Amino acid sequence: MRTVVNISLPQSLTKEVERGVKDLHFASKSEFFRHLVREWLAGHLASELEESRREYAKGKAKKLVNMKDLWK
Repeated sequence: MRTVVNISLPQSLTKEVERGVKDLHFASKSEFFRHLVREWLAGHLASELEESRREYAKGKAKKLVNMKDLWK
């Protein structure tokens, strides 16, 4: 199921989005923004993983029983 999200952008950003859609061969602006959100989520997850690695190296690791424990 999809939800419609409307955003307002200044003209300069709108032009950048249109250029990104064209240059990167996205089918639509929606595809472009979905890609950006996925990239942001991947970066967010990567930074959390790096923080966990630092905690592990310091001996502060926590035991995970299941995936839900990652967000506790």
